[in-house]
Amino acid sequence: MAGIRLQPEDSDASQQQARAVAADLVSDDDRSVAADSWSIKSEYGSTLDDDQRHADAAEALNNANLPPPSDYSSDKDEPDADAVSSMLGFQSYWDAAYAGELTNFREHGHAGEVWFGADVMEVVASWTKDLCVDISQGRIPNHVDDVKAEASELGNKVLSSWSVLDIGTGNGLLLQELAKQGYGISCDVLHFWFSDLTGTDYSEGAISLAQSVANRDGFSDIKFLVDDVLATKLEQEFQLVMDKGTLDAIGLHPDGPVKRMMYWDSVAKLVAPGGVLVITSCNSTKDELIQEVESFNRRKISAAQEVEGVKDDESCRDPIFQYLSHVRTYPTFMFGGSVGSRVATVAFLRK
Repeated sequence: MAGIRLQPEDSDASQQQARAVAADLVSDDDRSVAADSWSIKSEYGSTLDDDQRHADAAEALNNANLPPPSDYSSDKDEPDADAVSSMLGFQSYWDAAYAGELTNFREHGHAGEVWFGADVMEVVASWTKDLCVDISQGRIPNHVDDVKAEASELGNKVLSSWSVLDIGTGNGLLLQELAKQGYGISCDVLHFWFSDLTGTDYSEGAISLAQSVANRDGFSDIKFLVDDVLATKLEQEFQLVMDKGTLDAIGLHPDGPVKRMMYWDSVAKLVAPGGVLVITSCNSTKDELIQEVESFNRRKISAAQEVEGVKDDESCRDPIFQYLSHVRTYPTFMFGGSVGSRVATVAFLRK
């Protein structure tokens, strides 16, 4: 849910006490110890096999002096929502999840879960196409939800040359949807078709799944790489960078605030000047994402102005990202006088 969370009332005082304990699971120092133990990476991901990675993770969590398992659960034996959510911030969770989904794909042909649902993915892909067609024509749109009659034919021509990166690609289905919209698939002078669509994920299992699903579905030209966006090894800049839930997962790590700052530093290097960043989130509202971007812009401007000799340089005052637009077609609801939706999709222009 984007920014507005509805919590059921607990009549049992023991449930409230359990939630209070779970909200303060470990100290900041303990979290740092645990987080450091998770950060063994090779050039493109972990150098450890799954058994060793899980063993190290278990040791790190044990050293963090976590409360006993009973402190995580209510008297209904249901895991505490906050404790479960925090696990989404750890790589071991996703390694285990995608190992299971890869096995399920090989045995049953299932592509796996679509974050936020297939309907949201289709909205994001078609809305992004209309937005990028406007950008390519030199228009900064205010209302891109109005579908243009010429968008389909024009978009296939305009967007075929766009380079696209999907960070935290998971099973890669969003890139397949973007390919169907005309992104990154073009023909050279020798009439060879090629793709400039790339998906990255720090989970090797996710990349194996994404490549397998793409090969089966006829999208074998999409490139998939193991890469951690917080310490990316990519050197290419992309005209379109997509994030569908990755920033959410990063924010659920115990060191989420710091890692979110690292995220913006890294993403700013991946989006080409004049390119577009599209973020879909269920944990942040449109306004919260805009505020986070403005905070990043101020931090970068302040850092640039502190460099000797450029304090009066006007170029140092330009923001890195500028808000473009957001999806307005998601269902909304009102709670406590505020209007919200379960998902927010926001686009930013890289200056």
